[in-house]
Amino acid sequence: MNALINHLLGSIRDLLPIATSFFQVVVLQQPLPNIDEILSGILMVVIGLSLFIHGLEMGLFPVGKNMTHAFARKGSVAWLLLFSFCLGFGTTIAEPALIAVSAKAAIVAAEGGMIADTEQAKNTYATGLRMTVALNVGFAI
Repeated sequence: MNALINHLLGSIRDLLPIATSFFQVVVLQQPLPNIDEILSGILMVVIGLSLFIHGLEMGLFPVGKNMTHAFARKGSVAWLLLFSFCLGFGTTIAEPALIAVSAKAAIVAAEGGMIADTEQAKNTYATGLRMTVALNVGFAI
Protein backbone atom coordinates (compact mmCIF):
# COMPACT_ATOMS: atom_id res chain seq x y z
CA MET A 1 0.00 0.00 0.00
CA ASN A 2 2.91 2.36 0.74
CA ALA A 3 4.23 1.84 -2.79
CA LEU A 4 0.87 2.85 -4.27
CA ILE A 5 0.73 5.97 -2.10
CA ASN A 6 4.29 6.84 -3.18
CA HIS A 7 3.25 6.43 -6.82
CA LEU A 8 0.25 8.66 -6.20
CA LEU A 9 2.44 11.38 -4.67
CA GLY A 10 4.98 10.96 -7.47
CA SER A 11 2.25 11.32 -10.10
CA ILE A 12 0.99 14.49 -8.45
CA ARG A 13 4.54 15.89 -8.39
CA ASP A 14 5.16 14.94 -12.03
CA LEU A 15 1.85 16.32 -13.29
CA LEU A 16 1.84 19.49 -11.20
CA PRO A 17 3.63 21.63 -13.81
CA ILE A 18 1.18 20.46 -16.48
CA ALA A 19 -1.90 20.71 -14.30
CA THR A 20 -1.21 24.20 -13.03
CA SER A 21 -2.71 26.79 -15.28
CA PHE A 22 -0.06 29.40 -14.58
CA PHE A 23 0.32 30.47 -18.20
CA GLN A 24 -3.39 30.54 -18.88
CA VAL A 25 -4.25 32.57 -15.80
CA VAL A 26 -1.14 34.75 -15.30
CA VAL A 27 0.40 35.16 -18.76
CA LEU A 28 -2.60 34.92 -21.07
CA GLN A 29 -4.96 36.26 -18.39
CA GLN A 30 -7.77 34.01 -19.55
CA PRO A 31 -10.26 32.25 -17.30
CA LEU A 32 -10.23 28.50 -17.06
CA PRO A 33 -13.23 27.04 -18.89
CA ASN A 34 -15.08 24.17 -17.19
CA ILE A 35 -12.90 24.15 -14.07
CA ASP A 36 -14.89 21.27 -12.54
CA GLU A 37 -14.31 19.08 -15.61
CA ILE A 38 -10.63 20.02 -15.69
CA LEU A 39 -10.15 19.15 -12.01
CA SER A 40 -11.99 15.83 -12.29
CA GLY A 41 -9.99 15.00 -15.41
CA ILE A 42 -6.71 15.80 -13.64
CA LEU A 43 -7.78 13.60 -10.72
CA MET A 44 -8.50 10.72 -13.10
CA VAL A 45 -5.12 11.17 -14.81
CA VAL A 46 -3.30 11.15 -11.46
CA ILE A 47 -5.10 8.00 -10.31
CA GLY A 48 -4.70 6.27 -13.67
CA LEU A 49 -1.01 7.12 -13.95
CA SER A 50 -0.39 5.96 -10.38
CA LEU A 51 -2.11 2.63 -11.01
CA PHE A 52 -0.29 2.24 -14.34
CA ILE A 53 3.14 2.81 -12.79
CA HIS A 54 2.32 0.55 -9.85
CA GLY A 55 1.21 -2.17 -12.28
CA LEU A 56 4.39 -1.80 -14.31
CA GLU A 57 6.52 -2.22 -11.22
CA MET A 58 4.53 -5.24 -10.08
CA GLY A 59 4.14 -7.01 -13.41
CA LEU A 60 6.38 -5.92 -16.25
CA PHE A 61 9.54 -4.63 -14.60
CA PRO A 62 10.32 -7.96 -12.90
CA VAL A 63 9.92 -9.77 -16.24
CA GLY A 64 12.28 -7.34 -17.95
CA LYS A 65 14.77 -7.57 -15.09
CA ASN A 66 14.77 -11.39 -15.25
CA MET A 67 15.26 -11.34 -19.02
CA THR A 68 18.10 -8.85 -18.75
CA HIS A 69 19.85 -10.95 -16.11
CA ALA A 70 19.38 -14.06 -18.26
CA PHE A 71 20.92 -12.31 -21.29
CA ALA A 72 23.80 -11.04 -19.16
CA ARG A 73 24.45 -14.53 -17.69
CA LYS A 74 24.42 -15.96 -21.19
CA GLY A 75 27.32 -13.65 -21.98
CA SER A 76 25.97 -12.57 -25.34
CA VAL A 77 26.40 -8.83 -25.73
CA ALA A 78 24.80 -8.94 -29.19
CA TRP A 79 21.56 -10.46 -27.84
CA LEU A 80 21.54 -8.05 -24.91
CA LEU A 81 21.95 -5.08 -27.26
CA LEU A 82 19.24 -6.37 -29.59
CA PHE A 83 16.89 -6.90 -26.63
CA SER A 84 17.53 -3.41 -25.27
CA PHE A 85 17.06 -1.85 -28.73
CA CYS A 86 13.73 -3.68 -29.18
CA LEU A 87 12.61 -2.69 -25.70
CA GLY A 88 13.48 0.99 -26.21
CA PHE A 89 12.02 1.11 -29.71
CA GLY A 90 8.83 -0.77 -28.78
CA THR A 91 8.02 1.26 -25.70
CA THR A 92 8.72 4.54 -27.46
CA ILE A 93 6.70 3.84 -30.61
CA ALA A 94 3.68 2.89 -28.47
CA GLU A 95 4.02 5.89 -26.11
CA PRO A 96 0.68 7.75 -26.07
CA ALA A 97 2.34 11.13 -25.49
CA LEU A 98 4.54 10.64 -28.56
CA ILE A 99 1.52 9.65 -30.63
CA ALA A 100 -0.33 12.80 -29.55
CA VAL A 101 2.67 15.12 -30.06
CA SER A 102 3.48 13.70 -33.49
CA ALA A 103 -0.15 14.13 -34.59
CA LYS A 104 -0.10 17.76 -33.39
CA ALA A 105 3.25 18.32 -35.13
CA ALA A 106 1.75 17.03 -38.37
CA ILE A 107 -1.16 19.48 -38.06
CA VAL A 108 1.24 22.36 -37.43
CA ALA A 109 3.41 21.29 -40.38
CA ALA A 110 0.34 21.19 -42.63
CA GLU A 111 -0.89 24.58 -41.43
CA GLY A 112 2.60 26.01 -41.99
CA GLY A 113 2.71 24.71 -45.54
CA MET A 114 5.58 22.27 -44.89
CA ILE A 115 3.44 19.29 -45.93
CA ALA A 116 0.20 18.90 -47.84
CA ASP A 117 -2.93 19.45 -45.77
CA THR A 118 -4.30 15.95 -46.36
CA GLU A 119 -4.91 13.14 -43.89
CA GLN A 120 -2.45 10.90 -45.72
CA ALA A 121 0.33 13.49 -45.61
CA LYS A 122 -0.31 14.21 -41.92
CA ASN A 123 -0.37 10.49 -41.06
CA THR A 124 2.84 9.88 -43.00
CA TYR A 125 4.54 12.82 -41.31
CA ALA A 126 3.38 11.75 -37.82
CA THR A 127 4.46 8.15 -38.40
CA GLY A 128 7.85 9.26 -39.70
CA LEU A 129 8.35 11.48 -36.68
CA ARG A 130 7.42 8.66 -34.28
CA MET A 131 9.74 6.23 -36.08
CA THR A 132 12.62 8.71 -35.96
CA VAL A 133 12.22 9.29 -32.23
CA ALA A 134 11.74 5.57 -31.50
CA LEU A 135 14.82 4.59 -33.53
CA ASN A 136 16.90 7.19 -31.72
CA VAL A 137 15.69 5.97 -28.33
CA GLY A 138 16.27 2.36 -29.37
CA PHE A 139 19.87 3.07 -30.35
CA ALA A 140 20.45 5.29 -27.32
CA ILE A 141 19.52 2.54 -24.90
